[in-house]
Amino acid sequence: MDQRRFGSTGDVLPVLGMGTWRTFDVRGPEERLAAAIAGECLDLGVRVFDSSPMYGEAERVLGNALEPRRDEAFIATKVWARTREEGRRQIDRAFALFHTDVIDLYQVHNLLAWRQQLDQLEELRAAGRVRWLGATHYSPTQFDELETVMRSGRVHMVQIPYNPWEREVEQRILPLGRELDLGVMVMRPFAEGGLMRRPPAPDKLEPLRPYGVGTWAQTLLKWILSDPRVNVVIPATSRLGRMGENALASAPPWFPADIRDYVVRLAEAAR
Repeated sequence: MDQRRFGSTGDVLPVLGMGTWRTFDVRGPEERLAAAIAGECLDLGVRVFDSSPMYGEAERVLGNALEPRRDEAFIATKVWARTREEGRRQIDRAFALFHTDVIDLYQVHNLLAWRQQLDQLEELRAAGRVRWLGATHYSPTQFDELETVMRSGRVHMVQIPYNPWEREVEQRILPLGRELDLGVMVMRPFAEGGLMRRPPAPDKLEPLRPYGVGTWAQTLLKWILSDPRVNVVIPATSRLGRMGENALASAPPWFPADIRDYVVRLAEAAR
């Protein structure tokens, strides 16, 4: 599976990961399905898993699912708290839920109290318990603040929404990430499901088959990954087999500019 460089660390991440918002916020029998999906991801070489305390049971369910194969997984989670004390409780809980002494990427969720939270995340990184630091936000109204965080030199990665309906990051965040050599993780590749409600007719996807995609979901993922400023995209799923389909979009050949424009036109027609 194709890999790309992750920021100035010189390490790499697979370009396809998995999100857990909603899909891993489960209890009981559904936890077995979540564990099977996580195992399927690892079997495919998909090793980036993103979660948050904001996602209900997701950290616990993901931690249990990954425990037998923790060394194969790259865990990205978040702190989402207004105070340092509340943040520390979330962080301590996350280490316990993930059955680990080291979390790969710790992000400040939606920039909430980001200065205070980065203070303690930096302490954990200095102690060897966190590998990299990040910040996230979903709203363009907060991109000024996100730029401030990016320019602070305190984070290695940002997580932002990006899809043919949400392209604001192309103007500011993606260029700045490239300038500063920061990693970029993309959330909401399907616009929270909106892009999947009226997919194009199969014949509209025929020009894309030479690029290794055959479904609308694969098309949207490859559209994102064809932007070289993106490191990782994290679609979520609650269906076995879906990540195998998604993985077909995570390798070259990438869409050139004219094909990316064609996909945007298809997406606009689906509004």
